[in-house]
Amino acid sequence: MSLTLAPGVTYYPAYLDRPAQEDLLAAIREITRAAPLYTPRMPKTGKPFSVRMTNCGPLGWVSDETGYRYQPTHPETGAPWPEMPAMLRAAWDELSGYPHPPDACLINFYEPGARMGLHQDKDEEEFAAPVVSLSLGDTALFRYGGLDRKDPTRSVRLRSGDAIVFGGPARLIHHGIDRLIAGSSDLLPQGGRLNLTLRKVGRAL
Repeated sequence: MSLTLAPGVTYYPAYLDRPAQEDLLAAIREITRAAPLYTPRMPKTGKPFSVRMTNCGPLGWVSDETGYRYQPTHPETGAPWPEMPAMLRAAWDELSGYPHPPDACLINFYEPGARMGLHQDKDEEEFAAPVVSLSLGDTALFRYGGLDRKDPTRSVRLRSGDAIVFGGPARLIHHGIDRLIAGSSDLLPQGGRLNLTLRKVGRAL
C-alpha cells in the first residue's frame, strides 16, 4: 500500500515487515563494524550534529568544517565504505522507479532527543533520481515542506519499517525530523532510530 502525501512524495507504511526489519538491522550492524558511526560537524562552525552517521555503497555523504560532500572513504578510518546490502538495492529497484542503481546509502542514527532541522538533499548531481528513505526503530515525526524554506510544512509519523520516497517535483523539498517518540519500537534494544536514505549521486551515463 502507498499513499501520495504531495506531488512527488509517496509514503509506504509498513513496507518492511518485522523479519525484514531484523534482517536489515543485522546488515547495518555488519556495516557499522567496518564503518563505525561517527559524529559529523557543520561546515564553517564545526558544531556537531545531534545524529551519528555512516554510509554504505561506492560513495558516502560526509560533513565537516570544510563543507558537505560525497567521498569514497570513511572520514575517520580512511577505509572504503562497505558494500550496499542486496536488500537495499532491492528496495531501491522496487520503490525508486529509476533505472540506475544508487551510489550511496546514508545511515543516520538518532538517539532519543536527536533531531534534524529542515534541509534539502542537494549535494547530488542527479536530481532526476528520487531519494528513497527507510526507517527502523522508534517512530519519528517527519516534517516536509516545499522548495522554499518558508513554504508551509506538514508532518507524518514514520514508524519502524516505513518507507518514504520523494522525487520529481518534490526532489528538492525541505524536510527534517522534529523528534522521536521514545519507546514506540522495541527493534533497537537501546532505543532510538535508524534512517537509511538511498541516493543516486552522479549523473547516469
